[in-house]
Amino acid sequence: MGTMEKISELKIRRQALEQGGGAERIAKQHESGKLTARERLEKLLDENSFVEVDAFVETRAIDFDMQKKKIPGDGVVTGYGTIDGRPVFVASQDFTVIGGSLGEAHARKITKVMDMAMKVGAPFISINDSGGARIEEGIDALSGYGEIFFRNTLASGVIPQISVIMGPCAGGAVYSPAITDFVFMVDKTSYMFITGPQVIKSVTGEDVTFESLGGSEVHNSKSGVAHFRCANEEECIKEIRRLISYIPDNNLTDPEVLVVTDDPNRLEESLSGIVPDSSNKPYDMKEIITKVMDNGEFMEVHRHFAQNIIVGFGRLNGKTVGIVANQPNVLAGVLDVDSSDKAARFVRFCDSFNIPLVSFTDTAGYLPGTGQEYSGIIRHGAKLLYAFSEATVPKINVIVRKAYGGAYIAMNSKHLGADIVFAWPSAEIAVMGPEGAANIIFRKEIAAAEDPVECREQKIEEYRNKFSNPYIAAARGYVDDVIDPATTRPRLISALEMLAGKRENRPAKKHGNIPL
Repeated sequence: MGTMEKISELKIRRQALEQGGGAERIAKQHESGKLTARERLEKLLDENSFVEVDAFVETRAIDFDMQKKKIPGDGVVTGYGTIDGRPVFVASQDFTVIGGSLGEAHARKITKVMDMAMKVGAPFISINDSGGARIEEGIDALSGYGEIFFRNTLASGVIPQISVIMGPCAGGAVYSPAITDFVFMVDKTSYMFITGPQVIKSVTGEDVTFESLGGSEVHNSKSGVAHFRCANEEECIKEIRRLISYIPDNNLTDPEVLVVTDDPNRLEESLSGIVPDSSNKPYDMKEIITKVMDNGEFMEVHRHFAQNIIVGFGRLNGKTVGIVANQPNVLAGVLDVDSSDKAARFVRFCDSFNIPLVSFTDTAGYLPGTGQEYSGIIRHGAKLLYAFSEATVPKINVIVRKAYGGAYIAMNSKHLGADIVFAWPSAEIAVMGPEGAANIIFRKEIAAAEDPVECREQKIEEYRNKFSNPYIAAARGYVDDVIDPATTRPRLISALEMLAGKRENRPAKKHGNIPL
């Protein structure tokens, strides 16, 4: 065979590869509202930037007639490319080839690009669309999953890892996304669970659908397993590209600085009118966040889960910041089991990847009740204390209104190492709210009064006047400055510039033991 014939054979083989499981299976994939593995990569990566690795790899298995099912590629497309010119490594499972099931060769392809991503220091994006472990390959398939999980763990905090669920993700397959930094899901076409509806039916007798067991709504709002919920695959891919723009390539680099089109010295007079005069009235904290950030842009993370706290990415003077903010519109912004988990995880991501933290505090405390106590609010609440204490990136806190008790400490206070703490004049910093405090401090006076109701009201007002302001904390140095709300943006930008060279050492240790 001559050289030209060999080149011709290569082209034929490559064309066959690109057909995946064949026209019929590709048509079926499209009918179910899903793109193919290669189409997803084409849309995700910059035009013509994808370079495939291991295209010709196929399974070595021969049991259960596997030799008849051999298809080059083995059910996953792997390689590297760029997003907005920045390098990323990718693995995209191909449901049209052996149901995207994971066998030994399939796993080895994934671990190879994960190893390359670690060496190069670039994000790894995994697109999951798979029937799970390839049963015909038995223990070799399980070994493959283990190798992936091990690498996910080694890569954690070194390179950003993003999991995209664009089809089924069941059994052992769900643990890789769970270890990664961000999980995207698509409405109606993606689901995740450890055991499927049929197994649940046979073991517990419960009748449950795929969607109600592990659909995008469930994992975004109830379990908190997923961070982003998208209407379709195109929207999902757009959001992944947007997320990549906020985060760095690895833990030794900083996020990209964008050209600023929003005046860093912009005053925002409307901020003064957002917080109601009555301290018990709700308002939307997102209004404050968007008015302060560059061009009003804010990419919320975990939007549907534990909505009493807000986390996400914005920019100040072109530089990425991580936002953690109480949401008075939901449960009065109190901290509970889920919001503590959500915020602690986000804080640790930002700290791993050199992203400064800006918090906006308005919380009356931790949510009381047996439900929370039995669910371990002590342990979960401690995660947030731990995360803020552990973080060495620049940390700035803006106390907008309530900052009571343990929740005041947990929300990025001076005592946990916040570099700068600002307070608005509306800030109330105390051990507890005026009503509860007056009942305890003035219990005897109220009981002995001719009109206990009127006396109680007077004592509440007395406590409020004394403590429901930022000035006692400022007198102690726990608040660095009380600021006009309109100046919040320029003050934050100035503080971040001052903190740009921050270095902070912690005691040498293998790692801490966060209260998981």
